[in-house]
Amino acid sequence: MSNRQDTTRDRVEAAITGPLSDLGLDVEAVELSPAGKRRLLRVAVDTDGGLTLDDVADATRAISAVLDDEASTVMGEQPYTLEVTSRGVDRPLTLPRHWRRNVGRLVKVVLADGTTVTGRLTGSDDAGAELEVSGSARTVAFDEVTKALVQIEFNRTEEDA
Repeated sequence: MSNRQDTTRDRVEAAITGPLSDLGLDVEAVELSPAGKRRLLRVAVDTDGGLTLDDVADATRAISAVLDDEASTVMGEQPYTLEVTSRGVDRPLTLPRHWRRNVGRLVKVVLADGTTVTGRLTGSDDAGAELEVSGSARTVAFDEVTKALVQIEFNRTEEDA
């Protein structure tokens, strides 16, 4: 990505963070990429309790309003397509809120010492997370984590939850 696109992406993120926060939404990612004669602006948002279609619609309206009001200073004159999406299960857990929002899910964690731990996330705070690993509780400090991903479970039943 060019420096110009980086700058535009940063301006967009700065402009939309406040209005989305007013809706109770967090900006998780802003991506800007060329798409023919247009640009694709993809904004990932998230919230406690899970994102709904109404949240996405509200976010889309809020972002559109900001970008329409400030079109020349934020996005410039080149046309763009706006896509508002959820954070997605494949994004790594990098912030305490990501961990908090995934309590109850299976996570795979790679620690700084190279150890890999897979367990059910039972709780978290600003310093670390509690996992249930093979029936035992294990605390993982965030400063020891090099990578953490939610694991997709296709055969989990309601009783397991």
